[in-house]
Formats: sequence, structure tokens, C-alpha cells
Amino acid sequence: MLRLLSLKFGRLYRCLKFLFVIGLFVILLMNTHNLFASFQKNELTDRRFINLNKCPACFGTSWCRKFMNGQISFETWGRLRFLDFFNVKNVYFAQYGEPREGTRRIVLKRLGSNQELAEIDQKICKRATGRPRCDLIQAMYKTEFARLNGDVRLLTPEVVEGWSDLVHCPSQRLLDRIVRRYAETKDSGSFLLKNLKDTERMQLLMTLAFNPEPLVLQSFPSDEGWPFAKYLGACGRMVAVNYVGEELWSFYNAPWEKRVDLATQLMEIAEQLTNNDFDFALYLLDVSFDNFAVGPRDGKVIVVDAENVLVADKRLIKQNKPENWDVWYESKFEDCDKEACLSFSKDILCSRVTVDHNYYAICQNLLSKHAMWRGTTGGLLHDPPAEIAKDGRLEALLDECANPKKRYGRFQAAKELHDYLAQLGNKAR
Repeated sequence: MLRLLSLKFGRLYRCLKFLFVIGLFVILLMNTHNLFASFQKNELTDRRFINLNKCPACFGTSWCRKFMNGQISFETWGRLRFLDFFNVKNVYFAQYGEPREGTRRIVLKRLGSNQELAEIDQKICKRATGRPRCDLIQAMYKTEFARLNGDVRLLTPEVVEGWSDLVHCPSQRLLDRIVRRYAETKDSGSFLLKNLKDTERMQLLMTLAFNPEPLVLQSFPSDEGWPFAKYLGACGRMVAVNYVGEELWSFYNAPWEKRVDLATQLMEIAEQLTNNDFDFALYLLDVSFDNFAVGPRDGKVIVVDAENVLVADKRLIKQNKPENWDVWYESKFEDCDKEACLSFSKDILCSRVTVDHNYYAICQNLLSKHAMWRGTTGGLLHDPPAEIAKDGRLEALLDECANPKKRYGRFQAAKELHDYLAQLGNKAR
């Protein structure tokens, strides 16, 4: 019955998608004159369009020369401004050209919807003047972002704790790492806050408070093996990251062998972010099919949305020994009949050394029968071959990983699930 409903929802989604395309075509016909003007203009060289005029209330300026030189341009459909109505997340595909390297595809992000960005301006004004509207640039110099002046040596936990998920429970070691790897300064490599210019310091702190995704990508870079998209640079409120590939959802109906490989990689991501040599636990608080992408050449799964990542310093937890710090923490299964549902306590994630949150998030929201996305249920590992379905082991491991029946069952199930998937993958080769 559930499978039948899933198919019906899938057909409804495809029907609505078709109607959307038809409606879009009609709109294009009605705006033919504006289309030609849009294709002739590169708005990424416009200071106001990329909000460079709002700096230092922005995310950086390291790529401004590339923007202003016209090295970056929207891909075809990105040039059409009336389509921004449908682009709620303000994520664009673009082409970036270098004389020696040629042209490659990148992704541009405003790091928030138009409403969220407007709320940033209002919050800055209220912090500075008590009013929702003001001269934004002047206001920045009256906020806490400017009070950390050049005499302050270090960015300390008591200053930024709780500003965002990244620093919900920061350690000095984490903050030194963030400052040292800050890519929007020419003096990167130093953990001393006083080595940043006033504007750079304000940009870093604003990013940390309103959308720390760029700082996650910089602090845990793909070049060092972390499973995140590569950060390239920023200009105003437009951030550039490397294009990874199609979103994970595109592989929902891929051949079984491909889905097994992707599921294996997802479990490896969960393990790497939970247990690594750096003793930083990176917990994914928002796990859905559109937050991951797959490389077209290497087939590698990458996290492409890192706004909601909480970082806990295991060394600090072991040092401070908060209550129950060494008791294994099991995340509680959340059966809410909604997409991308997760149950967690940030404070507990910050105070335990051994936590199963990432395994829980991947199993529940991506792999198991409990996963829901775009009107479809069944997860990435839906409809296994008959011999695997008959064996029952895969279903049992997925269910125990998502909704464990035994104490600490998810920890063991996650390990066995990874090994079983790897075994299936080897047989398929």
C-alpha cells in the first residue's frame, strides 16, 4: 500500500514538473524583449547586484577582481532575473574562466533567501541603532563585530559561543583553526585576530553569526580529504564554490550497484565526520537528498550544503569531563511523517565523546524505508534485488540503524551496514 502511494506521489510530482516547464515556456514567450537584454548583460560585474556596496556587512572580497573583470558569468538560465522567483535558496550555476586553465563550472551562493538577507540587514541595524533600517556600513562599526578591535589577540569562545551551529560550543582550538584558515584575508595562516584588517575581522564575524558555511568549507577543506565542496572565494554577498555534480536525488532510481556504492560512501562520510584523527566531531544537523552531490567523473559523494554543521571538540570534552561525558549517546528515532526529519539536542552533542547522530541522520533520512523526499518514500536503497530482499539482512540493518531496538544497537548496525554494503559492492564489480 505504501509503495503504491509512493508511486502515485512520484507521478504527481512528474506531472507538476511538466506543468511547470509549460508555464515557464509561456512566460518566456511573454518576455522575449527582456530576454535579449538579459543575455547581453553580465550582472555579476554590478557592485549592487552582488551586494559589494554592503561591505563590510558581507562575506568577503577575495574574488572581487575576478567578478569585476568579467571572468564569472551566469549560465544561460541564470541570466534571467524573473526566474529568481523560483530560486528561493539563491543558488546559481556559473562559468569561471582563467586564461591558462580555460572555463569551468562553479556554483554561486548568496547564503540565504532574499528575506533572510533582508533580516540580516535589519538585525545589524537593530544591534547598532535599535531601528530596523539604517546606514548599514556605519552601523557595522557600532556592532559587536567591530568591538573586537586590533588590540584583541585571539577570537575566544565566550565571545562567539552560540552565534551559529558551527560555534554552538566552540573550543579555542576550533576558533584558532577558523581564524588561521580564513580565506578572505591576504594574511591567512595566522590564528591571531589582530593580524586581520578591521573590515576582514568584521566580515569573518558576520559570516560566523549569520551563515558559517564558508568557514566550515575553509576550516575543513576538501584538499585535506574532508567531504565538502571546495571553497573558492567571495565578493560582497556572493560566495563561489566548486561545482561537484548532480544532486544525490538524481540517483534515486539509478542502477542498484550505483546506489549501493553511494550508500557505502554516505556511511563512510558519517564515520569520518564522527571519528577522525583531529578529534573534531562534525555533526550534520540538516540531512536531505539535495545537500549532497555526486562527482560525474569519480562518482564521489560530497556534502554541498554545510550551513548546519555543529563542531564539537572531543579533546575539550575529555578535558572538562561534563556530566555523563563518557556515556554513549543514542539519538532518538523521529517518526514525524515529514521530509528531512531529525531529532537531536545540540547541548548533548557538545558534551558527549561517543555519539551516533551522523549514522542516525544518514540512515533515517537517506537510506532506509523511513526516508521521505519529494513525495517519495523508500530511501536510496529501495527495491533491492530479489535475492537480497529475501535474505532480509539489509532491511534488518537499515531498520536497526534508523530505529534501533537494542541498546547501542545503532553503533553496531552502522558498522555492519557499511561492511555489508561494501561486500555487495565488491560482488557487483
